[in-house]
Amino acid sequence: MRHAHIHVTGIVQGVGMRPFVYREAMAHGICGWVLNAGDGVHIEAHALSESLDEFVDALSEHAPAASRVEHVEVVDLAPGDWDAANEQGFRIVASQDQTAHTTLISPDIATCDDCLRELFDPADRRFHYPFINCTNCGPRFTIIRSLPYDRAATSMDRFPMCPTCAAEYADPIDRRFHAQPDACFDCGPHITWREVDRGDVPAAVGATPAVGTTREASDAIIERCVELLAGGGIVAIKGLGGFHLACDATNEQAVCELRRRKRRSNKPLAVMVRSLADAERLCHIDGVERDLLAGSVRPIVLLRRRAAGSDTHGSPNALELAPSVAHDLPELGVMLPYTPLQHLLLAAAAANGMHAIVMTSGNLSEEPIETDDALAWEHLVAAGIADALLGNDRAILSRYDDSVVRLVDGDVMPVRRARGYAPQPLSLPALDGTTPCVLACGPQQKATIALTREDADGHTTCFVSQHIGDVENGATFDAWSAARSRLENLFDLAPAALACDMHPSYLSSQWAREQAREHNLPLIEVQHHHAHIASVMTEAIVAGRLAPDARVLGIAFDGTGAGTDGTIWGGEFLISHLADFERVAHLRTWTLPGGAASVHDARRNAFALLSELDLLEHPGAAGLLDSLDEQTRSITATMIERGINSPRTSSMGRLFDAAAAILGICGQATYEGEPAIELEAAAWRALDSEIARFPDDNAGYSASDPSWLDGSYVLDQKALFEALLEGIEAGAPADRLALDFHVAVARSSAHISSDICVREGIDTVALSGGVFMNRLLLQLLTRELKSAGLTVLVPHTVPVNDGCIAYGQAAVASARLAQIASQ
Repeated sequence: MRHAHIHVTGIVQGVGMRPFVYREAMAHGICGWVLNAGDGVHIEAHALSESLDEFVDALSEHAPAASRVEHVEVVDLAPGDWDAANEQGFRIVASQDQTAHTTLISPDIATCDDCLRELFDPADRRFHYPFINCTNCGPRFTIIRSLPYDRAATSMDRFPMCPTCAAEYADPIDRRFHAQPDACFDCGPHITWREVDRGDVPAAVGATPAVGTTREASDAIIERCVELLAGGGIVAIKGLGGFHLACDATNEQAVCELRRRKRRSNKPLAVMVRSLADAERLCHIDGVERDLLAGSVRPIVLLRRRAAGSDTHGSPNALELAPSVAHDLPELGVMLPYTPLQHLLLAAAAANGMHAIVMTSGNLSEEPIETDDALAWEHLVAAGIADALLGNDRAILSRYDDSVVRLVDGDVMPVRRARGYAPQPLSLPALDGTTPCVLACGPQQKATIALTREDADGHTTCFVSQHIGDVENGATFDAWSAARSRLENLFDLAPAALACDMHPSYLSSQWAREQAREHNLPLIEVQHHHAHIASVMTEAIVAGRLAPDARVLGIAFDGTGAGTDGTIWGGEFLISHLADFERVAHLRTWTLPGGAASVHDARRNAFALLSELDLLEHPGAAGLLDSLDEQTRSITATMIERGINSPRTSSMGRLFDAAAAILGICGQATYEGEPAIELEAAAWRALDSEIARFPDDNAGYSASDPSWLDGSYVLDQKALFEALLEGIEAGAPADRLALDFHVAVARSSAHISSDICVREGIDTVALSGGVFMNRLLLQLLTRELKSAGLTVLVPHTVPVNDGCIAYGQAAVASARLAQIASQ
C-alpha cells in the first residue's frame, strides 16, 4: 500500500474538479480526501501502488472539460505522516486558505447541453429558471470574490440553498455536486424588471421592480421584455459580466434610435441569434466558426455576411437585418446565447417572429460597461438610453465585455479578449535567473493590464486582464484600477517592477511613473511598437516556433504610438529581440495638423499628406479640396506651414484614412479607424465583383521602390498617391482604386521587408498593430512575404490591435530585468 500527497495546479477552481476527483477515487479504490486551497487542489490518497498510479494518470487524462491541469505533483508520505483515519473511504473536506493564491480560476462557461435540456423541460423543477447551471457551466470569474473558490467566496453567498439544492450539492453522483452557483426558483437569484413609466403600463412599474420569484412571474417578465423589443423598444439586459443594450435587429427604426441614444452613429453592432441555423441565414460559416459560435466560450464571431437578398443553400430563407446594424461592412459580429436567460429570451423572441436581437455593450460610448442594477437604471434608463431594465439580484464582481474573434486564413485570431478567455494565463519565455513580479500597465486604447508570476518550477505565468477600453477618462481609469486590484488580490501578487508605454500623457503610464517614484520600484518604459512585436515573438517562443534569442523583422502598422525621435510612429519596420529593437525602416512622415483633430477628420489628414507630397494641385485632388470649406483649407495650410500643433507621423493607419478621404469613401471618423475600415470594405466589394480571389496580376498601380535615405529605408508614398489621384482623374471606380491601394501597400511592404531580411540574415517576419485588423491587407501581405520565402508570425492568443500591448510590455520588461540580473 502507498500513502501519497497529490497537488494539482492549473485551472482547477470552479470547474468541478473536486467532484471529479471524488468519482475517480471511488472508481480506483482510493481512500483519503480532497480539498480546495489557494494554490490548487490537494489530495491525500491511500491505495495499492498500481491503483494510485492509475488514479494520478486519470487526474490529467480525464479532467473536466473546463479545467486545465498544468501540473500534478505526487509526494509519497512516510507512515508517521499519515492519519490512519484516512484509510476508510474518500471524502471532500472544507476548503482552506492557508496557502499562496497560485491556482487559476475558470472563466465563465456557457450553458451546457444538459442544463439546456432541463431549462426547456416542463417536467424539470428548473424549467425556465434563468440561472440554471451545474459543475460544467455557469458563472465563475465574474462572481468570485476570493480564493479558494467556494460559495461563501462568491456573490452567491447571499443565497442559502434550499434542501433540494443542498442535497444535489452534497451528492457525489449528481451533476451539481459542489457546483457553487447551484440554485433554483426557491433559493437562488431572480430576474427583475423595471421600465419607464408610460401611459400603457402601471405607474408602479417604473418605481418598484417586478421580481421573477416564481416561474410564472419570471416568464411574464421575459414575455414583457420581448413584447417591448418587438414594439421597437430598447432594453438594458444584465448578462454575466455587465449589461447589454438590446433591440430588434430587423427593425431599422429601433436600431437607428439605439444608435442615437447610445451616441454610436456608425460603428457596427453585434447581434445574437438563437441557433447556428439562424446564424447561417445571416452569414457564411465554416466548421471552425461553427465550433466557436456553439462552444463553451460563445464569443462574438466576425463572420462574412451573405449578400443582401441572397438565399441560404438555394432556399429563400435568408434573414434580413436592419441596414444600420452594420451598414455595408463585409463582416457581421454574431453570437449565440450563453446564459439561460438569453436562451429563454431568444426562444420567446422566436415565438414572436423575432430571430435576431442587437446585443451591444450597455454603456454610453467610450464609458465602461455597466454592472450594477441601480447604476444601470440611472445611467441607461433614467438617462434615456433604454426604455426598460431586465436585471437580477446576483451581483457582478468583475466587469467583462463579450470576447470577439475572427477567422483569418483558417486561424482563429482574437479581436477582443474578455469573457470566456481572460484571465486564463499566458506563458512567458523561460529566462535565466528569477524575475520579479511585473505589472505591465498597457496602452491608452483597448487597454488591458498584465501581471507576471514565476511559479515554483521556474515557469513564468502572465495574467492578462480582460479588455477594459480606452483609458481616456476617469470612469474608464477607475475600471482599469479595479481590474488591476482584482488580479493582484485574487492571485496574491505584489508587483516588484512596473512596465508602461513611453508615451508621456497616457494615464496608465503617468500612474506607473508615479508609483515607481513613490515605492522606489524599477520602471521599464517600452516603446509602443516594440511591445506589439514582442507580444507576437513571445507567443511564438512559448509555442516553440521561435528561439528565445531570435531576431525577427517586426512590421508594426497602427494608428498612433510615441516614437523615440519625438514623432508619432505607426508604419514601422523593426529588427526586434525581446529586450530591445532597432528601427530600420518606416513610412515617410508628414504632418498631422491639429493632432487628434486630423485623426477624427481624415480630410485634414489627407490635405496635409498631399501638401507634403506636393500633390494638392493634382486634378484628382479636386474632390477632396471641395469637401473642405475655404476657411478650413486656409487654417490647415497655415498650421502646416508654421508647424502649429502639427506633429509629424509615419502612421500606416493615417495613410489608410487619407486614402479613404481622397477617394470620397469616408472623410470623417465617428469611431476609431472608420475611414480605414470603410476603405477595406470598398476593396472587398471590388474583389467580390470581379473574382472571388486575390488578384494575381499587377494592380492598377504600384508604389515606387523603397529609397535608401540617410542610412534608413523610407517607404515613400508619393508614387502611390500620384497613381491614386490619376485613377480618380481617369474616372476609375473608387472600390477598384481601394483594392489597388491595398495591393500596392502589401507589395511595397513585402519588397522592403525582403530586402531588409536578406541584408540582416533574418528569415522571420512578425506582424502586429491595429492596421492588421484589416483582414484583406493581412492576407495580401502574408501571401507576399511567404512568396519571398519568409516565415510569417501573427498573434493567436492576444489581439493584433492594442489589446496585445500589456502582454508585450510584460515580456520586454521581464527580458530586460533578466539581462540586468545576469550582469
